[in-house]
Amino acid sequence: MKFLKPLIIALTVLFSYTISAQNAKDRRIMRDALKAKKALLKADSNLQSFFDNSAGYVIFPNVGKGGFILGGASGNGTVFENGKAIGAANLKKLNIGFQAGGQAVIEVIFFETKASLSNFKQGNFNFGAEASAVAVKSGIAANAKYKDEVAVFALPKAGLMADASVGGQKFKYVRF
Repeated sequence: MKFLKPLIIALTVLFSYTISAQNAKDRRIMRDALKAKKALLKADSNLQSFFDNSAGYVIFPNVGKGGFILGGASGNGTVFENGKAIGAANLKKLNIGFQAGGQAVIEVIFFETKASLSNFKQGNFNFGAEASAVAVKSGIAANAKYKDEVAVFALPKAGLMADASVGGQKFKYVRF
């Protein structure tokens, strides 16, 4: 009986760790997302109010976009609620129209309400064809507003592409 209580505690801790553990890829993406957050805030410190006041957000630290007439984009990210990482997400986009080049961007999506975050987590979220991201520049976030309970910002990392749309992006969420 003396050993039963410590054994139960040890098993509970081990079981809790196993449930919440992420794989190496998730941990790398989470580290990249935290670095991306710093880069976003360095580019425009006004984004801090979105980070502080949103119901949640997802940071895609490396979205690759490319195309010539026919194009696409993809990336993996981390979902945060109340400032804590709660899951992983990926995005995919396929489109046709005027576009040329290739680009890597940081993309962050802020959810204004718990309902909009919940829709994202349940897989009931995508952008309409007309949706676009606000390019992060110093001071631009001060006047940015939510549209349909969502605000999207993109910070170019490398490359050049004549396309700023996020319309047609599809997302998948996986809880840690």
